[in-house]
Amino acid sequence: MRIWGPLVAICLGTFMLLVDVTIVLVALPAMSDSLGASLSQLQWVADGYALAVAAALLGAGMLADLHGRRRMYVGGLVVFALASVACALAPDMPVLIGARVVQGLGAAAMFTTTLSLISTLYTGRRLGLAFGAWAAVAASASALGPVLGGLLTQALDWRWIFFVNVPVTALALALTFRHIPRSAPSKRDAARRLDVPGVLLFALGAGGCVYAVTEAHTQGWASAATLVPLGVAIAAFVAFVRVQHRRTHPLLDLSLFRRPAFGAAMITIAVGEGAVYGILPYTSLWLQSVRHLSPIGAGLVVLPHAVAAALVAVVCGRWMPTPSPRLGACLGLLLAGLGVGAEGFLGPESGWPALVGGLALSGVGMGLVFQVAASLALGSAPPERAGMASGTYSTFEQLGYAFGVAAFGTLAVSAMTASLDGKVTDASGTAGTLSGGGADTLLSTAPDDLRPGLDHTLREAFATGHNTLALTAGALCLAGAALVVWLTRRPRVAVARTGAGGHEDRGHDDLCHDGPMS
Repeated sequence: MRIWGPLVAICLGTFMLLVDVTIVLVALPAMSDSLGASLSQLQWVADGYALAVAAALLGAGMLADLHGRRRMYVGGLVVFALASVACALAPDMPVLIGARVVQGLGAAAMFTTTLSLISTLYTGRRLGLAFGAWAAVAASASALGPVLGGLLTQALDWRWIFFVNVPVTALALALTFRHIPRSAPSKRDAARRLDVPGVLLFALGAGGCVYAVTEAHTQGWASAATLVPLGVAIAAFVAFVRVQHRRTHPLLDLSLFRRPAFGAAMITIAVGEGAVYGILPYTSLWLQSVRHLSPIGAGLVVLPHAVAAALVAVVCGRWMPTPSPRLGACLGLLLAGLGVGAEGFLGPESGWPALVGGLALSGVGMGLVFQVAASLALGSAPPERAGMASGTYSTFEQLGYAFGVAAFGTLAVSAMTASLDGKVTDASGTAGTLSGGGADTLLSTAPDDLRPGLDHTLREAFATGHNTLALTAGALCLAGAALVVWLTRRPRVAVARTGAGGHEDRGHDDLCHDGPMS
């Protein structure tokens, strides 16, 4: 257990926090029926959590470097468990969304330490195996979330998707105290201080962008409700970059992005997570509200994705511990793009089998993406920046998901509105209800003689919306793969230059190294 004990403790926390990203997806219709919710509120149940994780990760990573990674991991587990109880007991949607945000803060404290703990506890071949196990857990957790959510929602109640976190947290805490040693900050880290302005500016920028995109489908892109938060977010990001350039100990060392391998890792995980998992909420709504599958059935449809992702991540961890960004990341995004794009050919009469092949292929791609991106992120950063690199990787992962859910929600409403235009009286209002899982509600209010025709129209509109999302997601993955190819292209051999002080200038070589750096 000296080898496996720490890894099990870390992977338990990773599995739990990533399962909670997607476990709510199949429970959204049940939440809507129980508490009453609009599409925007349902989006925030998923996005509020992911956004809180992304906004807090960089600050949590710095705190972990300052006060110890085990301490931060334990604190995150405790906050996560308490917030999970609050989610389970929520009497209405605002309380549920607020509790999900707090839950995301606890998850950020856990997530930011997982990769850095692995990188400090394991070396050599064992490090590759540990990354493979972690990547398998990360890949399967996101896809198994709907399966577990379906089982708990159908067998018990949607509130149990949160109650179940408590015993898992207790086990993770026990293993952490037993197997993971305390870590003391280095002298360099001890001299640092938390970059409070950086934390606040980054959170404001991320939150403003996601809020603007989420609300755009109801308020309109040209409305003040969309443009004001978007403008504030852009200003916050600009100020964040300026602050980071001036600080001696920045929240995010922007020089890391000069390393092609590090930039490739961030692009790979953000694009893969946003494209593949960003459309899952709408796939789940289609399966349940249009095809009338049970929560368990909807979750099981996604199972081939989870199995494929986990198997590929394990194989990669064993046979490719130091992957090439060009081969691993590009191939992963390519397969993920082809898979998710294959889900974009639904018709009004299509059933769940039309999705299985694409889900399995995208699972193969995401198994590669998780393993390769995590290894590159940690391998391309210096050891003293392990916490920062881990936090940045996790931030891009969660921001990718948050932006994916928000942007695809707006695109879904737009595509469904266009499909319904001229076929129903209020195309925009009908599209908003339909995209939120309200197909049965719309049918129940229609006269009996018009229901068969309306049912076909709604199924056609939802299929059109889902196809638009899937094909767009596939195109994004392919564009991401092309960008990684360009970013990691092999440079021409640079001639070392000697400066006036007699020091050899190797800056170009350092910035253009095609592979992991340490």
